[in-house]
Amino acid sequence: MTSQTSSTPLAGRVAVVTGASSGIGEATAEHLASLGAKVAVLARREDRLAELVSRIEKNGGTALAIAADVTDVQAVRAAADRVKNDLGGADLLFNNAGVMLPAPIEELAADQWQRQIDLNVTGLMNVIGAFVPQLVQAAAERGVGDLINTSSIAAQNIFPNFAVYSATKAYVTHLSRHLRTELGPKKVRVSAIEPGIVGTELQSHVTDTGALEWLAGSKETIEWLTPEDIAHTVGFLASQPARVNLQQVTIMPTGEAT
Repeated sequence: MTSQTSSTPLAGRVAVVTGASSGIGEATAEHLASLGAKVAVLARREDRLAELVSRIEKNGGTALAIAADVTDVQAVRAAADRVKNDLGGADLLFNNAGVMLPAPIEELAADQWQRQIDLNVTGLMNVIGAFVPQLVQAAAERGVGDLINTSSIAAQNIFPNFAVYSATKAYVTHLSRHLRTELGPKKVRVSAIEPGIVGTELQSHVTDTGALEWLAGSKETIEWLTPEDIAHTVGFLASQPARVNLQQVTIMPTGEAT
């Protein structure tokens, strides 16, 4: 194992990042690599992953690209096998793939409801199911493992027209708290990160006119968080002494009230 220093506190660790082709996932993969971790990056867009791996390697890091859709359970299990074979198994999982598609419930946008549930809930569970055995094994061998799930401030607060998205994120936060009670005794820390509004591709998937207007107005009045802000938070969580588990971290733009 590579020895840790203050500049590379994650040396010797193996991180998996889902939703890594853009935004928070992309920024976090680069940051974890800069802290010394070997990083496996998962997303559907193979070309974006190749560019990301190239940048990480150019900066002296080690990265592995795996093109996979987290809603495909067999693809995720195959990805876990590859991480085990190529990198020795994960001890840090940043479970970040997700989608936000707000709309008034009376629009009955059932396809969008299902897409959010499939990705934000079922996809999350597919990844947990595939990688938790590696986290538990790594924690037993090395003394620490990390499962960090991307939730949202919407898990706590009320936003009209965001009901389904918010409900999926409430699932993520509540699940994380339960998993912590199961995995904590096995030295796997579980954390949920609940960001306020972050400037990512997430907003570009929104089709509802009212939500788009609200987002545009928000951007005029508030300086949004950046993906790098979240990346540094993930790095901070994973760099704490093994005895320290921040179970739930809410990170807000200074100007965002709720």
